[in-house]
Amino acid sequence: MTATNLEQKIHQAGGDVVGMLRNAPMGNFAFPYRPEYTNWRDEQEAWATTAVLFDQSTHMTDVYFKGPDVKRLFSETGINNFANFGRDKAKQFVGVDEDGRFVGDGILFGLDDDEYSLVGTGVAGNWVAYRAHTGGYDVEVTFDLASVINPDPRRIFRFQIQGPHALKVVEKACDARLPEIKFFNMGSFTIAGTPIRALNHTMVGQPGSDHTGLEMIGPLQAGPAVWAALVEAGREFGLAQGGGLAYPTTALETGWIPFPVPAIYSGEAMAGYRQHLGADTLEANYALAGSQVLPRIDDYYVTPWDIGYGRLIHFDHEFIGRDALRELAGQPHARKVWLRWHPDDCAVVLADSLFKRPGQGRTKYLTQPFTDYAVSQNDTVWAGDRPAGRSTYSAYTVNIGTFASIGIIDEEFARDGVELTLVWGEPDGGTAKPGVERHVQAEIRATVSTVPLTTG
Repeated sequence: MTATNLEQKIHQAGGDVVGMLRNAPMGNFAFPYRPEYTNWRDEQEAWATTAVLFDQSTHMTDVYFKGPDVKRLFSETGINNFANFGRDKAKQFVGVDEDGRFVGDGILFGLDDDEYSLVGTGVAGNWVAYRAHTGGYDVEVTFDLASVINPDPRRIFRFQIQGPHALKVVEKACDARLPEIKFFNMGSFTIAGTPIRALNHTMVGQPGSDHTGLEMIGPLQAGPAVWAALVEAGREFGLAQGGGLAYPTTALETGWIPFPVPAIYSGEAMAGYRQHLGADTLEANYALAGSQVLPRIDDYYVTPWDIGYGRLIHFDHEFIGRDALRELAGQPHARKVWLRWHPDDCAVVLADSLFKRPGQGRTKYLTQPFTDYAVSQNDTVWAGDRPAGRSTYSAYTVNIGTFASIGIIDEEFARDGVELTLVWGEPDGGTAKPGVERHVQAEIRATVSTVPLTTG
């Protein structure tokens, strides 16, 4: 019998969630738009030196929540503080399970005091929607799915402009004066006669740097006119249009880990949610990849501290997982770091994947610029002969000047300049994923940085 939900898929896999996900046929997350406008190297460089414009209208899922209980719903589901949240506010929403383990995150937009939009991969949106339906909240939920799984047109366009000259471009394209918008707040203006709402946030670099960014939304049908106005205004400032190859590499530079394994695949408390999630959802096809093979799916779960979200935890309200997080607060945690891969080792891996040499097995190809070959990449990291954590979300950017990844590293090794070794490629020749060629594993040296990587 064909499985209709995640719980049935796990049952059909004999309860072997790790094996099911490691052999899931899905590749990495889809970015279904033009791969390049010029070339991905120049498009990457633009967000560091001039400005880049990305069309985010297709790949993310938007979930709308409207009703008198909307703030209570998110306050009781998320680790964040919602005391002052409402219209024209935004935040990085994070949800955890009853044991304090990460379930999902996304950007939460306060469209109005009683209407929020949660935007991202869809994992957090699914979780909060389930809580809305089962928790007795007076909230209406509407899904606007990513284009690859959406039979209908999207409701809005979503454009991101990023870089030192980003605001200059928008100011020139604006029909009137561009309002000052505080970081992680929203403001309104018009371009080409179209009403725009924009969030001030950065996709690369860190807040307060010159990597300014605005995420702009408006009615879908007006998208082409607004895009054209921004492109025309940007000619003077060296604006580049960014494609689907460069786009996912922005997360490496800013340090956002899009796909930690959500803590939903085990435990009786999540059984109802697994039955709720359809067999065609991302969670039911959450392909795992990499050299790190752990015995239980629980071993892949992370806490907010492990991925840099400890600062978002507020114990001033009741929420799912609050008591567990209180108990975990004083315990050791892994730390999110950046891992700069050694260029010479990368060159050897690339050569051995492309050029067959006598007696030399083929290594797993380092795809450029985005290196991950499944939804959630997890590679083992060693400090000498001691396990040190995992490498996740890897890519190459010209701004870093080599391949790099985000690491979830044990605290004793999470120090600037520490040299670690990651194992690249899967054991036993690779899994059954169609995108994984038969290969041998290789070692790549990687240097720890506790701050974002740049060539400077």
